[in-house]
Amino acid sequence: MLRLVVKVFAFGLAGLIVAPVAMFFIVLTVAHTFDSRCGTPGDSGGCEMGAASIAIFSALPGLAVGVAFALIQGYRNRAK
Repeated sequence: MLRLVVKVFAFGLAGLIVAPVAMFFIVLTVAHTFDSRCGTPGDSGGCEMGAASIAIFSALPGLAVGVAFALIQGYRNRAK
């Protein structure tokens, strides 16, 4: 049981860190690819703030995905 709790904590923490970083770079790449105004002097950081906002809002879903993945993996190993 302690092993499962440690695994849930580790995977949850990994999801909490990895999801926002990945989302930030994905949104920033897509924004700069499809919007020619991104990165220009008249933009005043709008594309970057959009990427930061999405990254912040993806932290809790990343935590949930990490915890769910660890629980599913733990219960699957337990059934064997």
